[in-house]
Amino acid sequence: MDLILWRHAEAVEARDGEDDLQRALTPRGEKQAARMAAWLDRQLPEGLRVLASPARRTEQTARALGRKLKLRAELLPGGTPDELLELVQWPGARGAVLVVGHQPLLGQTAARLLGMREADCTIRKGAVWWLRQRQRQDVAQTVLMAVQSPDFL
Repeated sequence: MDLILWRHAEAVEARDGEDDLQRALTPRGEKQAARMAAWLDRQLPEGLRVLASPARRTEQTARALGRKLKLRAELLPGGTPDELLELVQWPGARGAVLVVGHQPLLGQTAARLLGMREADCTIRKGAVWWLRQRQRQDVAQTVLMAVQSPDFL
């Protein structure tokens, strides 16, 4: 199984009284999302499932990919790695799942799967971490396949 974690691109700063979930991408964030979507589109396998937080900035980021997606409340800020992993059915699902979400949830999930302390892992805005679950000599392994930042595309 492949789990691709994509943090939303740069969003406008929150203003007093504004609903955090309604924050939109900045023009720079729109460019980040478009660059990363173009890179991802060349890499992603057929049959990919795309799941995104219903926050406006994550939905905008995911829509840059131009593929069918499902919005899932489990991916909103405040979600837990356990909820995310249950949602994507890690590690037992077949194929690949792309999750577009928020920090610290994505970083905590990556850290857990890679055997790091959850506080040690931060995913930059607009960046992707691609993880793969595999079996080697009857031992389950999580392999970090790629880390890509829109700043390097």
